[in-house]
Formats: sequence, C-alpha cells, structure tokens
Amino acid sequence: MFAPEDSEETKVRAGTPAGRPLSPVPEISVVVPARDEAGNVAPLLEDVSTALDGLVDYEVVFVDDGSVDGTSAHLRELSRSLPRLRWVSHRSPFGQSAAIWTGVRLSRAPWIVTLDGDGQNDPADIPRLLEVRTARGAHVNLLVNGMRQGRRDTWIKRASSRIANGVRRRVLGDDTPDTGCGLKLFPRDEFLALPYFDHMHRFLPALMRRGGSEVVSVPVRHRERRHGRSHYGIHNRLWAGIVDMLGVLWLQRRSKRPVLAGRPSPGGDERAGAGGTEGKLGGQDSKEQT
Repeated sequence: MFAPEDSEETKVRAGTPAGRPLSPVPEISVVVPARDEAGNVAPLLEDVSTALDGLVDYEVVFVDDGSVDGTSAHLRELSRSLPRLRWVSHRSPFGQSAAIWTGVRLSRAPWIVTLDGDGQNDPADIPRLLEVRTARGAHVNLLVNGMRQGRRDTWIKRASSRIANGVRRRVLGDDTPDTGCGLKLFPRDEFLALPYFDHMHRFLPALMRRGGSEVVSVPVRHRERRHGRSHYGIHNRLWAGIVDMLGVLWLQRRSKRPVLAGRPSPGGDERAGAGGTEGKLGGQDSKEQT
C-alpha cells in the first residue's frame, strides 16, 4: 500500500546517484534518522562498515529530516564512494518517527536495524542483535531492543528517561527497560503493519507486542555525542509522551486477536492426496475451467 499524497514519503527527495545499479536484496537495512548531524555521518558510516562488512549483506538508508547544516551534502558526497549507502531528505523536519517510517518504507531488506544519527549507538552491537534473531529463527515475529549500559547523557536526561520507561512499563506492560534506545532490530513488514502516528518510535515494544511479536532486550553500549546537539528536551518529550501513551493504551484495549477453534480445513490438493477427491474445496469444485 502506497503512502497518501500528503504523507512524509511524498515529501522526500531521492539521494541515490542516478544510474547506479541496485544490488540484490540485502539481508538487513540499517535505517538512520538524522537531523543536523553533518559531523556524525561519516564516522557513523565507518563504524557500520567495520561492524558488518564480511558478516552480513546490508544497505544503509539515511533519512535527513530537514537538516540545515549540510547533512544532505555530506550524504551526497559519501554516496559516490559507498555503494551500500542510500539516502533521502525530508523537505522540512517531520520528527524521528517520520524519518524512521520513511527509511523503513524505502528499505529493500526484510529485516531492519535502526540507529540514532547522533552516533551514540554503537554499530558494533548490531551483531549481538542478529545473534538473537538467528537463535529464534529468521521467520519469527521479533523485536530485539537495545538496553543502554553506562549512558553518556546528562543526569537530568538519564533521570527523565528512567521515569518515562518506568511509567510506560507500568501502564502499557511492555516489559522493556529502555524503549528509548535507538538500536533496534525488527521485520520490515511487521513494522509497516503498525498504526503510524508521531512519536510512535517510543512505543515500538508495546505496539509490537500488541501485534503478537516477541520482544527481547539486550545490553548495548552507549557513547558520547561527538558533534552537534540534541533537538530533544524534557518538555517537548513529556507532554507529547503522556498523550501518546494514553493513545497506545487505547489501542491495546481495543485489540482483538482471533483464536482458531481448530486446524483450517485442507485445500483441494491435500484432499485429493488424502481421500482421492480431486479439486474440492469447501464442497465446491475448484478445478480450473478450460
């Protein structure tokens, strides 16, 4: 299903150089939302390359969320020499959830890894998330959520995050100690099936659990920001977070997952093999007419 005309996807400009042949579908797409992160783009791409080259077939999808510091110019220049890099740019800032949604929508891999564009998530932890997926099988509905250890943030940011995570766990029952960690792994199709709303990235564990997915938290490293500054503050996260949490709670209470009373009836081929009745489904002849 394509995005509506006024959605974020219709407001992006493709940044992949024209004429470059697309590689086969990669195993994972690393989606990186970024706003005014020009100084962090190249170091983060280098860290991703160090962590994943030779380990897994991947692409990196950067989404520039309306930066004014030359982030797009850096991405354009880097994409000329990095064939794994694809990027798009929002015409104005739409927020982190919109940037993640755009990146996932434009990704080609069946599995998505997200990283914050500020460089504080360490790409060296991505293999740890992939190990969890491998242990459970590549076809399972699964969200692997990072749990930051030794956070390199101010004390007030750490305290507010701890309070917010505690409230979300109590109200939504997501059983996830660090929903705000940007390092996550999940199936692309499962994410795109979720209801989209602004700030949804803060509630992915609760939303994925609502859809029947397993959520696993793994310890990951956290690094200091090397360049730029955060666009998030206490106030612009607090009030929106309360309203959004109540909305997610409403979704959880309205969700119904049907439980089958038994196994589905067999198809025509199965019936033919079992009982010799050819081409029958639900009592009707299902053979093609020629």
